[in-house]
Amino acid sequence: MIAGAADDDPSGIATYSQAGAQFGVNMLWTVVFTYPLMSAVQLISARIGRVTGHGLAANLNRVFPRGIVTLLVALLFIANTVNIGADLAAMGAATQLVLGWGQHLFTVAFAFVSLVLQIFIPYHRYVRFLKWLTLTLFAYVGVVFAVHIEWGQVVLHTFAPRFALTAGAITLVVAVFGTTISPYLFFWQSSQEVEDEEADPSSGPLIEKPDQAPVELERIRWDTYVGMGFSNLIAFFIILTTAVTLHAAGKTDIQTSAQAAEALRPVAGELAFMLFSLGIIGTGLLAVPVLAGSAAYAISESRGWKIGLEHKPREAIGFYAVIGLATVLGIAVDFSPLDPIRALVWSAVLNGVISVPILAAMMVVVSRRHEMGDFVASRGHRIFGWLTTAVMAVATVAMFIFQ
Repeated sequence: MIAGAADDDPSGIATYSQAGAQFGVNMLWTVVFTYPLMSAVQLISARIGRVTGHGLAANLNRVFPRGIVTLLVALLFIANTVNIGADLAAMGAATQLVLGWGQHLFTVAFAFVSLVLQIFIPYHRYVRFLKWLTLTLFAYVGVVFAVHIEWGQVVLHTFAPRFALTAGAITLVVAVFGTTISPYLFFWQSSQEVEDEEADPSSGPLIEKPDQAPVELERIRWDTYVGMGFSNLIAFFIILTTAVTLHAAGKTDIQTSAQAAEALRPVAGELAFMLFSLGIIGTGLLAVPVLAGSAAYAISESRGWKIGLEHKPREAIGFYAVIGLATVLGIAVDFSPLDPIRALVWSAVLNGVISVPILAAMMVVVSRRHEMGDFVASRGHRIFGWLTTAVMAVATVAMFIFQ
């Protein structure tokens, strides 16, 4: 559920909003199409962590040469840093919508608050409060009941979309795929399974305690389906809301946070900016630790450092140093000439591009009996995992061809 909520981060909100504004209901197919794919990928990520007792990066280290793992981890760190910066900049811009001042100041303040929380307070303690802020995203669901919608046309265009294969359309498809099937969630999900297992004295890696497998794998299955379902449901309604409000009104290119917030006006009126800002800030505070944490897990695991958000800073110095570095470097995005909305969409595109080699490497790991024992991924999961890899690869190649 946390991974699903973090997936609808400011980058996701901006990308889905841009998709609905530019192409109307013709982009709804993307979130319907990606649900089984992202579910399979997250199931595989969780399975690797729970079966082996090690995160994704540690398992990659066992299978691939060190240079390849270093390259994959470096790509993840770059993408996550850009995403953190874009999210923080959007949180600052969202605050300015309400107060009328202080974008850069609040960007830095949010970075500082997020960093302090991650370093000094165990993640499980404060995430239970942050996740309630994501309920503001259900405002996008409310909008569709406040405006007239031709539901027959929505269903038709969801399963039979009509749009030209242009550079802009394909780039946006890659962005939607990238913000939905995000590499940082692979590493996060795998490592969180390890942390949960280590926190329970009666548990152990399934390869060592196979008797626990039926219960644990069933838990993972339902947790993933529900969490990814929540994520894609919200994504569907963000696209639909912007399609029936902004696109229908001729506003087909969102340039600023204020324009994106206008999609909520039918249900929130003058409070549209406030509601939009709460959604951006809430999901940002939830997602930034996941982004920074997944980078720290990946780098620390690949280097054999001590890891875990439950550890005190002095117990995992390298791990927390990566979190700090990723957050500080991310602030630079706010001072770049790129508008926060543009930065968010392009961070999603970057995630889509780098997901291809990471997905391929992950599928190799989960298919090897040497690492997974009797718990290699099922045939269905392998089919959907490799299908996801192929889809992301084709979309990425098409994006470069059509530029």
